Amino acid sequence: MRAMVQTGFGGPEVLSLVDRPQPVPGPAEVLVRVAACGLNQLDVLQRRGVVRLPGLELPHVAGMDVAGVVEASGEESPVPVGARVLLDPSVPCGACPLCHEGRGGHCPNLRIVGATVDGGLAEYVLAPASAAHLVPDAVDLADAACLPTPWATAYSAVVRVGRLRAGETLLVHAAAGSVGLAAVQIAQRVGARVIATVGSPEKAAALSEVGVEHVATGTGDVAALVAEVTEGRGVDVVLEYLGPATWATSMAALRVGGRLVFLGNTTGDEVTFSLSDAFHRGLELLGAGGYQPSDMAAALQLFADGGAALVAGTFPLEDAGVAQDLLCERSTVGRVLVVP
Repeated sequence: MRAMVQTGFGGPEVLSLVDRPQPVPGPAEVLVRVAACGLNQLDVLQRRGVVRLPGLELPHVAGMDVAGVVEASGEESPVPVGARVLLDPSVPCGACPLCHEGRGGHCPNLRIVGATVDGGLAEYVLAPASAAHLVPDAVDLADAACLPTPWATAYSAVVRVGRLRAGETLLVHAAAGSVGLAAVQIAQRVGARVIATVGSPEKAAALSEVGVEHVATGTGDVAALVAEVTEGRGVDVVLEYLGPATWATSMAALRVGGRLVFLGNTTGDEVTFSLSDAFHRGLELLGAGGYQPSDMAAALQLFADGGAALVAGTFPLEDAGVAQDLLCERSTVGRVLVVP
């Protein structure tokens, strides 16, 4: 099979398109013929050597978000040959105390398809059968490849941790990113109202495509928009992954008893805020952490209910390095896909 193999750390020159033996699934594994692979920032950070997750070994095949068709299935696998699936890239051990508590996303022995074990920048990828989720016939496999990491992460943060309910209001910063686009659509599907912030009119237009009506662009007055939409009450939940750049705005936007869910530090790792303001208003600060296996299934179900997968570009396997670098320009809206 053809695979894009990383042999060092640096630019696209550390990637080589090579022929490799086709993997053979073990008893509880599936071999998936890749239809499409969605790229993530981690793919590029690990290629450049900026981040190296424990367990990463070279040569390595990146590609975390995979959808395709089961080519072969082990004798203990319940997933039949020919099944259309997407793969949950996070593979907990299932045996440690955290896994037994239902916190597989925090498993100390977590393996990640495309990050610590070979992933989807290849014609075939091997994965545990437990990681394979059946894709409804109405969902295109290329669209399914846009889902796994962003939609499971967003579902975990917004619904499971943030407890967003019908009739509530969610504020999402940088909402045109992969997680942001997933979060606004998940919120819509649970019956919540969405307020979003983006950095350009083009990104605001992308949110319009998925039905978001209340958008602040660039230096727009977020506080004024929140006050207008909520009639001065404030939002119920904020999804915050930028950090210092938006933290004060997020805190100020919350209603009494509101919940701030944070899961990123794009603009820095330390913030300051008033303790008295937080406890007098009864605010909840909730770290989202890693998503759980059940979040993936729930997110897929919501996506199948009319979700939109925005695609910024589709590249052949031989151009995977170019596709990765396009992703890092941060000017794209939607996922960048590689198709073997």
